[in-house]
Amino acid sequence: MTADEFRRHGHDLVDWVADYWESVGSLPVRPTDPPGAVAARLPAGPPDEGDGFAGLRADLDEVVLPGMTHWQHPGFFAYFPANTSGPSVLGDLVGAGLGVQGMLWATGPAATEVETVMLDWLAELLDLPARFRSTSTGGGVIQDSASSAALVATLAGLHRAGGGAWRTSGIGDTRYTVYTSTQGHSSIEKAARIAGIGDAGVRQIEVDPASLAMRPEALRAALAADVAAGARPAVVVATIGTTSTTAVDPLAEIGRICQEFGVWLHVDAAYAGAAAVCPELRWSHAGLEYADSYCFDPHKWLLTGFDCDAFWVADREALVAALTVMPEYLRNVATESGAVIDYRDWGVPLGRRFRSLKLWFVLRWYGAAGLRDHIRSGVALAQRFAANVAADDRFEIAAPHPFSLVCFRLKAGDAASEALLARVNATGRFYLTHTRVNGDYVLRLAVGSPQTTELHLDDAWSLISTTADDLVR
Repeated sequence: MTADEFRRHGHDLVDWVADYWESVGSLPVRPTDPPGAVAARLPAGPPDEGDGFAGLRADLDEVVLPGMTHWQHPGFFAYFPANTSGPSVLGDLVGAGLGVQGMLWATGPAATEVETVMLDWLAELLDLPARFRSTSTGGGVIQDSASSAALVATLAGLHRAGGGAWRTSGIGDTRYTVYTSTQGHSSIEKAARIAGIGDAGVRQIEVDPASLAMRPEALRAALAADVAAGARPAVVVATIGTTSTTAVDPLAEIGRICQEFGVWLHVDAAYAGAAAVCPELRWSHAGLEYADSYCFDPHKWLLTGFDCDAFWVADREALVAALTVMPEYLRNVATESGAVIDYRDWGVPLGRRFRSLKLWFVLRWYGAAGLRDHIRSGVALAQRFAANVAADDRFEIAAPHPFSLVCFRLKAGDAASEALLARVNATGRFYLTHTRVNGDYVLRLAVGSPQTTELHLDDAWSLISTTADDLVR
């Protein structure tokens, strides 16, 4: 592809994406085709000769779009938002075009230094503790997801718990343990498996049945019991905004317990961390000064396309000591000087894309004020929906809803609530998911798309309410 061909076809694809964003609200949120339908529309094998751009362009409409779940749809209320934006897409385009391999400072000075500054910018926007800044003992790095952040934190915690022995001799006969609440993300268990701790080393700490937040006294008891039994606690993972219900664990109490036992505290704020750009929502981060590491996903609620998890540590030397490996072929003057950051030492993969460009584009385009407006809009829309639910005596709110997720159910019970979800999703107009809260089947409605308005939330409530008429008599 020549530069002229790239320019011509690139302009066409930018138009295609812009047209998609303008029309996505008119499409069904999810496809209706059965599994295998997309694959059936594809040729059985690759072409012998390139077939040009026209065929590719046509297949976007005929193969890809009919098989898409539309995460940018204004009626997408499932899981958590994963919304992109124009500035983010343009930043990704530039990063892909530059094609930098940013594993070392020497292989991409701008890629490294822009990332360092962007993580400092984010730390300022969220008012994170000073020790997470690159100008202090810590610093930030972009991981692909909060799942990878959980793994990296677990490895750093293992390194500390074993006094460095884990790095050279592995787990060995030592029994290491990991702690999170019963509402903690599944990635914490996966991280324990990958790190060699195994499921048997994961302790799920009970939560308060009303707030669904971790009970500090239960954590203390579990830590004390494991230490008495000869185990070595490696990491405690507290959550700001759990996946099921956005429960917020009491960080200050948990942090003091972690200090008492000398265990690494990682705080997972994958979804709700973005809320801290708004001063009135920073209460959720009270006690974060106790954390050894913290992460949130700009690719969830901060208009930055996947993948982009912002991960900070309070002591970067502890992280680097756990993960660094230096083969001869990577040695260079800049690294040996100690004056630069090599992000290959801050995560699992060696190779790294220039992901900070899209953050840079987003932060510069929207500014702090624009990002706060976006978060506040999502919260206000969710509260509007929650008020409608609370005013209808057929329904009940199933959990606190301080952010932009509302968990609710029909008082008629699990079967009615499950049927309600199925019927609403079958219309193709909206997409909600479910969870269980204290054993009950609960619907989840998560707001986050910048295209979602009061009209969409009111339409969703109207559909939910009228559908309930057929289920509750």
